[in-house]
Amino acid sequence: MRCINAEGAMLGVIPTRDALKMATEQGLDLVEVSPNAAPPVCRIMDFGRFRYDESIKEKEARKKAHKQILKEVKFHANVGEHDFHYKIEHIRDFLGKGHKVKVSLQFRGRENAHRELGFQVITRVVKECLELCAVELEPRLMGNTIVTMFNPKPAKTTGGQPEGSRERAAKPSRPPAAPAAEAPSPQPATAVAPTPQPADAAVPAAPAAPAAKPADPPNAATPPTGPSS
Repeated sequence: MRCINAEGAMLGVIPTRDALKMATEQGLDLVEVSPNAAPPVCRIMDFGRFRYDESIKEKEARKKAHKQILKEVKFHANVGEHDFHYKIEHIRDFLGKGHKVKVSLQFRGRENAHRELGFQVITRVVKECLELCAVELEPRLMGNTIVTMFNPKPAKTTGGQPEGSRERAAKPSRPPAAPAAEAPSPQPATAVAPTPQPADAAVPAAPAAPAAKPADPPNAATPPTGPSS
């Protein structure tokens, strides 16, 4: 057989008893790692330590693995418009968190006579959520219930980066806004002194009113003249 020592060095093709003797002298085990090879490949190692390391790796992998939960959202054939969009938002939220979603629609009473209405509702649900999920189970009728299953789509990556972050990086950032101009500070008011007038500057007097004209004396009575004697 072809033998590999504990350090990982190739020892070549040696008899099996010689490989067992070497492993026993080192206090290790001889483990067959590739039985289908020609000749078979064996390795000298501590098999107990190897199993312990593998169990630790499996535990760490389980811790890092995302736990997927199955969520269920129920509809009815006569669902209202507001309730329909409310349930769609729940489905989109579950898919965004990486959960599988089971969508069911149950017929009650006389609704069984109009099952095509239920299929119309389920078809509309599939169209609303198709961009976020892959339909794992096509809508099918099970008894009096229509059932379909959604599986979340993996996040798209481009060049090692998520598609959304790449678009944000390519989009130019807005230039910084110019600082607002500061308002001028108010200046203190200063009293303006009146301009002094020269003391000797005579102010021209108003022209005097014209003297009143004396009234004409009344005419004196003329004495009558009589005939002279």
